[in-house]
Amino acid sequence: MDNSKRILAEEILMQNTASASAVDIDPGETQEWLDSLDYSFEAKGQDRVRFLLSALENRAQLRGVDIPFAANTPYINTIPASQQPAYPGNREIERRIKSIIRWNAMAMVIRANRTGASGVGGHISTFASSATLVEVAFNHFLHGRNNGHAGDQVYFQGHASPGIYSRAFLEGRFTEANLTNFRRELQPEAGLSSYPHPWLMPDFWEFPTVSMGLGPICSLYQARFNRYLQNRGLKDTSATRVWAFLGDGECDEPETLGPISLAAREQLDNLTWVINCNLQRLDGPVRGNGKIIQDLEAIFRGAGWNVIKVIWGSDWDPLLEADKSGLLVQRMEEVVDGQYQKYVVESGAYIREHFFGKYPELLELVKNYSDEKLQKLARGGHDPEKVYAAYKAAVECTDKPSVILAKTIKGYGLGEAGEGRNPTHNNKKLNEEDLRHFRSRFNLPISDDKVAEAPFYRPPEDSAEIRYLKERRDALGGPVPARPTNVPISTLPTMGEFQEFLGGSRGKSMSATMGFVRLLSKLCKDKHIGEQIVPIVPDESRSFGMEGMYKQIGIYAHAGQLYEPVDSDQLMYYKEAQDGQILEEGITEAGCMASFIAAGTSYSQHGINMIPFFIYYSMFGFQRIGDLLWCAADARAKGFLIGGTAGRTTLNGEGLQHQDGHSHLNAIAFPTVRSYDVCYAYETAVIVLDGMKKLYAEGETAIYYITVGNENYVNPEMPEGALKGIIRGIYKLNAQAADKPRATVQLMGSGTITRCVLDAAQILAEKYNIASNVWAVTSYTELRRDAQSVERWNMFHPTEEPKKSYLETVMEGVEGPFISASDNVRAWAEQVRPYLPGQMVALGTDGMGRSETRDALRRHFEVDAESVVIATLYELARTGKIERSEVAQAIQDLNYDADKPNPYFA
Repeated sequence: MDNSKRILAEEILMQNTASASAVDIDPGETQEWLDSLDYSFEAKGQDRVRFLLSALENRAQLRGVDIPFAANTPYINTIPASQQPAYPGNREIERRIKSIIRWNAMAMVIRANRTGASGVGGHISTFASSATLVEVAFNHFLHGRNNGHAGDQVYFQGHASPGIYSRAFLEGRFTEANLTNFRRELQPEAGLSSYPHPWLMPDFWEFPTVSMGLGPICSLYQARFNRYLQNRGLKDTSATRVWAFLGDGECDEPETLGPISLAAREQLDNLTWVINCNLQRLDGPVRGNGKIIQDLEAIFRGAGWNVIKVIWGSDWDPLLEADKSGLLVQRMEEVVDGQYQKYVVESGAYIREHFFGKYPELLELVKNYSDEKLQKLARGGHDPEKVYAAYKAAVECTDKPSVILAKTIKGYGLGEAGEGRNPTHNNKKLNEEDLRHFRSRFNLPISDDKVAEAPFYRPPEDSAEIRYLKERRDALGGPVPARPTNVPISTLPTMGEFQEFLGGSRGKSMSATMGFVRLLSKLCKDKHIGEQIVPIVPDESRSFGMEGMYKQIGIYAHAGQLYEPVDSDQLMYYKEAQDGQILEEGITEAGCMASFIAAGTSYSQHGINMIPFFIYYSMFGFQRIGDLLWCAADARAKGFLIGGTAGRTTLNGEGLQHQDGHSHLNAIAFPTVRSYDVCYAYETAVIVLDGMKKLYAEGETAIYYITVGNENYVNPEMPEGALKGIIRGIYKLNAQAADKPRATVQLMGSGTITRCVLDAAQILAEKYNIASNVWAVTSYTELRRDAQSVERWNMFHPTEEPKKSYLETVMEGVEGPFISASDNVRAWAEQVRPYLPGQMVALGTDGMGRSETRDALRRHFEVDAESVVIATLYELARTGKIERSEVAQAIQDLNYDADKPNPYFA
């Protein structure tokens, strides 16, 4: 039996008999079984062997035999040497190119930290460990876009960005000055961002990554979204492969491993993950007392992925071939990662004694190996032939996603300065001796008198290296990464086509959430952009009243619907379809947000405007997945976030964890997010239709966040002339007259609390002869941003005619006081206090939520109509317009408990 067949047979046996009794009570019978397996393998191949073993396992289980589960294969390469394909490239030229890229990547970081602006940082070691993984992919697998929207989508490991910049420098895409200004982006000659940031480098980076698990989860849902486009007939994505390069330490993030079962269920064979297993995170080993590769293999195999391990380089092949006893594989299994890291920094003599020396047979195996040769035995992730074989197997897998677990050395090539050492991650400086060692190890043409300067090196344009590098990229479709910046323009429906949403609810009660769902349903039917709408829901469709859309557009399922749903006899049954439009993601806000990013960046990734609407409990947006929202902004995503059942008091029965009163405050921090809190269906319609126009017809980059409540009430018609104010953030909703008014106040309401403000205006008029203007504020944040922008312009143009903000224009000639109330924390409204022509009092829902009726909650948080009345009277008394005794009497008349606990601390 040749080596590959022997290894396969041993693997199968190890997997199926690993925990069986160690005592063989009938060796003759055992040999018969083994001979039968060998015969089946020789005559009928691997598939037949697998079938027979499966049949035996099933029969044993029927007989009540407990079959041990084997999650792992032996700690050796998945692809044996005998099955490796021939390497197609010029190994020598590729090695020289890789060495130059290594040097320039290191020089970028070294020089950045030698400037007067010390401490800008950078990472040397990650790319040093992953250079072979990346370069084999660049030379043979990663397809460019051919100046269009085709090609592969690649999520690069963020800490390896210097290596990607270095390659782009060789390609002529960056200058020496660009590299010199690494992490110094405000210099006259454009610098390069620390990590992959499309917001900062919009024509280069495609996807934000680093080490928080955002790249992995986004890559997975991107691959699924590509299938979604394909199955719905919107875009042929069959030739597009999604690659994600990540680190083994990043796999501790729940966003990395949490969603991997989805990829297998959806049979995403268009997805390849390459995990750089250098065994080390920031402070020490990833699994010092275990094996991260074996841990990950078990997890991914259990989830249904195609797992390819690249552990040992070609130098180990003769040793494995000579290992007739199996002791070498056993020793490889015994050693833990912490000890493997120790071998990296020790001598060949140490390796001989402590690795091979445990068993005399292994010492005999390497008796003809010098200490130097033992020290140079390479890990698989540094062997191009092993890496190429793994990549080829991954792209040829046709029924499941693939993950490549490649064992490398962090800081590979840095020598004593950091190769395999714990401080490697943060190592940013090398001394002259280290640089000289690096230069010599990779045979770079840099003289001794220049090496200390860490100069950048680029071979001449007509050199073999530059010609080869460019030829390979041309053959694969052009440079990677590259982000198209041309923006597609969509034909959108007009406001006139949605007049039904501006005319009120015609005496019927309706929540803002239901108003939105009706709007979304009509948008999905629109002749212009209906097919491009992407509803995304985390298992809450029925909570939001969206079940009527099941039959209309269906729920996307790659396999279609393989069952008859239990509610199939109902009109609004749960309908899955291969061309379904709704992405019903299950209970995963993170997964929904990853789908939102994939859909929201489709304009740049695929040249088609897809319009995502992510509808969720508003509490579980910014608070729960803020990192992914920031990632969406960085990625220049477009779309709509709908915070359903919003407000601290509106979602009354659910209690603290579900009641949102602070998402609008969180949203302030996201520059591309335009947030709105609506009360009426016409406000939602106006904001959505105007937002679609700005994003998909005028090419702006933004995310609209709209909170809608679930309280039912009659919706009025849109007041005349309100359209502009709804979009800008404020409009006059009502003017409440009073008999012989003693004062006129300005009442400001947002969301469902607007109705409390209207009630307060009526009480003030009828009981206290105080007139009011009621202002509906849809966005304090948009008002504040506009006012600050105008204020900034005026400050820097002191001799020119001052500009006025929209809020100042609306409030021109209006006198205070201003009393605002919302279902959000006070700070959200207090943003505009400096820009109002009078004193402002903000009422809000500061404090922890709880379960109660809406009326009780609003009294508790002091945002109900009576609270607005008392705040108004107090402010009038404070300014001397009424007596303070009137306020005390009003508190008593309104049956208000003046000594109730402060809701902020209750």
